[in-house]
Amino acid sequence: MLRLRNVEVAYGRLTALRRVSLHVDQGEIVSLIGANGAGKSTLLRTVAGLQRAGGGTVQFRGQDVTALRAEKVVALGCSLVPEGRQVFATMPVRENLLLGATVQYRRGKAAEVEADLARMFALFPRLAERQAQLAGTLSGGEQQMLAMARALMARPALVMLDEPSMGLAPLVVKDVLRAIQAIRGEGATVLLVEQNARAALRIADRGYVLENGRIVLEGSAEDLLGNHDVQRAYLGGDQSEARAAEARQASGPAEAAQAGKAKEDR
Repeated sequence: MLRLRNVEVAYGRLTALRRVSLHVDQGEIVSLIGANGAGKSTLLRTVAGLQRAGGGTVQFRGQDVTALRAEKVVALGCSLVPEGRQVFATMPVRENLLLGATVQYRRGKAAEVEADLARMFALFPRLAERQAQLAGTLSGGEQQMLAMARALMARPALVMLDEPSMGLAPLVVKDVLRAIQAIRGEGATVLLVEQNARAALRIADRGYVLENGRIVLEGSAEDLLGNHDVQRAYLGGDQSEARAAEARQASGPAEAAQAGKAKEDR
């Protein structure tokens, strides 16, 4: 579905991506993890045609899209859900979704857009309730759902998501992750950049670790979750809490209760 070969991107003298090569197969969820500034967003923007690569090639469905403009990439079936959601705040939910269907209108498939709207409202029931509401008045979680639904209105084969859980409450994050799995269940392929590395790898098939603009590790999601270096660098907080919970459970009911009480006191 997607293949990058030795892609390089620079902002002036600052190199953001260094000979990055990766692939995403049809039907997969692939997670890209790394620290802030590692180049994850730059990679997605390069695939989407929003950032020009200075070297290497980007192939989408067998076609070289390295130099294509963003609207051409979308028309080929690749949609980006950008970091920060970037909904059109002064427009209603329904109008935001219709803008996502621009590709369909240009193909003369206006009659199918209503069916796509119904599909989005089934996938995100909250949007159906708020379709006449201005997008800027939605909660953060609702705006994220809107951004995802807007991208899906183009009927993409590949959906790229940039930090979809950023700034959201834990319960809302679970809803977003379930929606990502549902998107894959409908036949789309997913490339996911997510700050919550543990949650991202739990729903992914494979993953890549990006550091300082380079791919330094790749493997199955299960292998990356069990990798000591990944745990230390990206899952540290989650791992320590999990180990503490296991220790309390192993110490027996009385000791576990005492440890829990001590934690509350702290």
